[in-house]
Amino acid sequence: MKICIDTHTHSVSSGHAYSTVDDLARGARKRGLKGFVLSDHGPAMPGGPPPYHFSNLRIIPKKLFGLMFFTGVETNIMDDAGGLDLAPVYCKRLDFVMAGFHEICFASHGQTVNTQALLAVLANPLVDAVSHPGNPLFPIDIEEVVKATAKYGKALEINNSSFRIRPGCEENCRRVAQLSRQYGSLLSCGSDAHYWRDVGNFTAAKALLEETGVPPELVINSSLERFKEFVKKRRAARAEVPVKKL
Repeated sequence: MKICIDTHTHSVSSGHAYSTVDDLARGARKRGLKGFVLSDHGPAMPGGPPPYHFSNLRIIPKKLFGLMFFTGVETNIMDDAGGLDLAPVYCKRLDFVMAGFHEICFASHGQTVNTQALLAVLANPLVDAVSHPGNPLFPIDIEEVVKATAKYGKALEINNSSFRIRPGCEENCRRVAQLSRQYGSLLSCGSDAHYWRDVGNFTAAKALLEETGVPPELVINSSLERFKEFVKKRRAARAEVPVKKL
């Protein structure tokens, strides 16, 4: 399976990543990608960018070094009701909004509460995808989460970096992929690059997708056209959300 867009990359603005936006673009080009999403952490992450960082992403050209550039965020899930650390007015301006658990922002509360939080996140029209749901530190009812993902037309991520930095994630990721195939739920494939050389590194994630027989049509970034259509649909959904102006 070919993955054409990296949906999960971090720049120096995330506070614990080490490359500029131009560095990330060069890394994506070196890997032969057609584009990438800049998905810096939300503002609750220590050292992370302030909210207006996400508002000002509009100044970056839509093409960098010949590649498509998509604006995004990896918001932090803050509570068991699925609260996020980035206000709706900022989320509405982006191309791709992920939400994920990070221990420093929200400690795991066990499978029942963690699942409740993810179901609330998936029901949120501002959110497009859940980042690294296979994280073993945050046990969830994977089947219930996959079914909700299918219901809302969202995506669950198979995160390539998890295979390196989240020991024990393999079985959870495999089950996410298997159940997504069973229920026809969408997936994304992201590098979670915090350094430019990792942009477009999907080796472990792609191997798992192929092993579990996930078809390309269920992977939102398996083609540029498929990802652009997903972004268009989700931006339209976010546009319907009423928010207070700044």
